[in-house]
Amino acid sequence: MIESSKKRVRLFGAEIDLLSMSDAVVLIDSWLTQAPKICRFVVTPNVDHIVKFQTDIGLQAAYQHASLIVTDGKPVVWAANLLGVNIPGTVPGSDLVPAIFEHAQNNNKQLTVFLLGAMPGVADRAKEVIHTTWPMVKVVGTLSPDFGFDKKPAVSKAICDTINASGADLLVLGLGAPKQELWITQYANEISVKVALCVGATIDFIAGEKSRAPIWMQKIGLEWLHRMLSEPRRLAKRYATDAIVFPKLIWNEWQLRRQSSAESKVSLD
Repeated sequence: MIESSKKRVRLFGAEIDLLSMSDAVVLIDSWLTQAPKICRFVVTPNVDHIVKFQTDIGLQAAYQHASLIVTDGKPVVWAANLLGVNIPGTVPGSDLVPAIFEHAQNNNKQLTVFLLGAMPGVADRAKEVIHTTWPMVKVVGTLSPDFGFDKKPAVSKAICDTINASGADLLVLGLGAPKQELWITQYANEISVKVALCVGATIDFIAGEKSRAPIWMQKIGLEWLHRMLSEPRRLAKRYATDAIVFPKLIWNEWQLRRQSSAESKVSLD
């Protein structure tokens, strides 16, 4: 595992960094100002990630190699608080990327970015929005890879070469989970960017291709509902599964922590 935030707790079998949005932005900014030794990458687990993590060996490996693991979704934070783990707040990828851009703009720092993912043309529209909103942020490359590219090593290697040739410091991955996490884990050693962010539909949100939930829904933890209603055919089954499995994971985690606490008490006695 690469250098992390040093503020981690184990939850649902995964390591979670106990950082606020501002903490995460400052940390990532510090990485962007350093000479790259290896590409550090960031993952943002939500309920669906946590559910997949239990059985997906590849996703488990990705989390082990991630430099930063921050919670995307209030249900995970609420569950953590219920279990006695105080997570400072959510750090959704769709908010983290604009926050990093805003930080660069406010501090008059030039930031070079490569956008990988979304449907053809979407990343180019996102590029226009970024250049207009954050003039200090320069998108030096965009690419919408063909479906199944991640199963073709030659194609992935060519993508790595394209990213490297762009000279980007920051890679925004909008390939969806767990594809983006698995891909960056496999190819991080071949990419010269300093930081890669696994942030799902963020490129679509910036481009206006997809709409975020209203602020009031975000505040009360219902952004998942807005997304499901926006794409019911793709997401309804996923969220139904998560709604069944996640409460079981909370119960199992509570039992494990209770057992661990009891054993610790016995050993002290």
